[in-house]
Amino acid sequence: MTEEKKNVNTEEVVQNAEEVLEEFDRESRTRAFVSPMMEKIFNMVALLVTLYHLAYAAGLFMPVTLRHRSIHVGLVLAMAFAMYPATKKSTKKTIPWYDYILIALSLMVPIYMWINYQAIIDRAGSANQPDVIVGTILVLLVLEAARRVSGATLPILGIIFMIYSLMGTKNGLIPIDFPGLFRHRGYTWTKLIGHLFANTEGIYGTSVNVSSTYIFLFITFGEIMNKCGMGQFFNDIANALAGSSKGGPAKVSVLASGFLGSINGSAIANVVTTGTFTIPLMKKTGYSKEFAGAVEATASVGGQILPPIMGAAAFVMAETLGVQYGEVIVAAVVPALIYYVGILIQIQMRASKDNLNGIPKDQCPKVGDVMKRSGHLLIPIVFLIYMLFFSGKTVIFSAFVTILFTIVVAELRPSSRMSLKDIAEALIASAKSTVSVAVACASVGIIIGVCSLTGFALNMASAIIALGGKNLMLTLLFTMVTCMILGMGLPSIPSYLITATIAAPALIQLGIPDMAAHMFCFYFAMFANLTPPVALAAFAAAGLSGGNPMKTGFQSVKLALAGFIVPYMFVYNNELLLMNVTLISGIQVVITSLIGVFLISGACEGYLYKKIPVILRVVMFAGALLLIDSQLYTDVLGIVVFAAVRVIPLAVAGM
Repeated sequence: MTEEKKNVNTEEVVQNAEEVLEEFDRESRTRAFVSPMMEKIFNMVALLVTLYHLAYAAGLFMPVTLRHRSIHVGLVLAMAFAMYPATKKSTKKTIPWYDYILIALSLMVPIYMWINYQAIIDRAGSANQPDVIVGTILVLLVLEAARRVSGATLPILGIIFMIYSLMGTKNGLIPIDFPGLFRHRGYTWTKLIGHLFANTEGIYGTSVNVSSTYIFLFITFGEIMNKCGMGQFFNDIANALAGSSKGGPAKVSVLASGFLGSINGSAIANVVTTGTFTIPLMKKTGYSKEFAGAVEATASVGGQILPPIMGAAAFVMAETLGVQYGEVIVAAVVPALIYYVGILIQIQMRASKDNLNGIPKDQCPKVGDVMKRSGHLLIPIVFLIYMLFFSGKTVIFSAFVTILFTIVVAELRPSSRMSLKDIAEALIASAKSTVSVAVACASVGIIIGVCSLTGFALNMASAIIALGGKNLMLTLLFTMVTCMILGMGLPSIPSYLITATIAAPALIQLGIPDMAAHMFCFYFAMFANLTPPVALAAFAAAGLSGGNPMKTGFQSVKLALAGFIVPYMFVYNNELLLMNVTLISGIQVVITSLIGVFLISGACEGYLYKKIPVILRVVMFAGALLLIDSQLYTDVLGIVVFAAVRVIPLAVAGM
């Protein structure tokens, strides 16, 4: 193939990836300014937004909590109205007059908060007329920005929850009473807006706190890493480690997408970034379009449950639970590894069943060459882990220092060296990338605020428990369905925050530890990206592979089946989260879990050493389910099934 043809093919692949990203990821549908002056002004504003957050993290400029959060929300709202058109038909080349009005209103809110801060605090949530006017404007701005950025789901949920808070007994603005568990006193518009605007329980609550600190900083870290070549390094090292093995391209996809997904936090963006290269390789090797897309989708979604960063979810969970970051990482590591092992086992079985070879060894990079060229990029990740676990510094300061350290380390090799322009572009990209998550977090603040005002979360928990009849397994099933419905079509962080607020209390009421309950909800909020009918990550992968979207979605569920079962395992057996565990019991629970994953994979693929009959697949799946509970007799039965299915196919093959 000539160099010219290669360039044409590369351009076509990139263009297709951009089209897929815009189709399935609303967050990527941004304006491209025609005017160079307008683009420079916008980029300068984005750079200043990032520098403000870095200064806050460094302790150079630290306004009080409510002021900082209002500045953060005001800035990201202004950027959102500059970046995102009102409709598909709206111009993407300039900012129309009405968006300038929305930008001005977005900036007016933090100015009002800054000037009237002490008076607002003194009123202690009892809003006066100007508070109500400014608060109402803020709510409308947040809902409109969320509609533009992430679609109608979040704003509709927010509106429904606000209407719910206004309905109730004679105290409510809408005097319609609710029966049973969902009855509450009802609230006026003034009381509702005061709660959402004038304290840290509504829009300026936990979700915005997380986006204004952890999320912003770790997105900045991710953009700096991408700029100095971390994405390419992950692809190269994955190719070097697994590319030439049986089914190599699929394994490369899993490794590269897992590494990258842990840092960037966006399943769809991860699908497009790594899938652009891995999906064509998988198809060339012999994997079907649907299987290739499913591998990329499941691996990309899994990045958000993979330590050390988990797409910033670890920090959100730590903040929500009020625990140290390290506790979340320790709890997450074994389930995440089991999830990825399950995918890799299925890939190996599919490759063996269909006799799919890897990439020729002479076409794969060598580990030594990759490490020599780009291995130094692992140093910032090691440094980050040191800062978070051993330095004694706060997470925010640790992230700030790691960003500076990464810039220094990138100078060690010409391949990663960044100019001042490169650094500025990464900082600008950080602000742009944060907008979508921050707007969603502000919108989630409306939902969480209504829950805290009305007690809806506790009522919902009681309803889930009532449906489950206080039976743990039924309650888990109802919670799973609730989490997956709430997580459909939402970014990972907002979907976790909503499910943690509404669904996790049901599990906690049944005596499940807080960490296990929140991790359970987080897993199923993530898996909504894989599960039809709204499987955005799977549909994006199908757009790249050319496969059927629904078939790709169902194939993704099949590949991720171990991940659907692992949350049940760690609820019934908290030792899987390494909670109150000894070394011996920890090893035991990991071994039994891996056996369970092997049985699930064999049952799904219908293959061990050769194709196996349906009855044996059913037995394997039953054996995996036995290993969910940590009781001795269930573990023994599961291990017996494992031993039997290992021997029977070998005996049959030898006949």
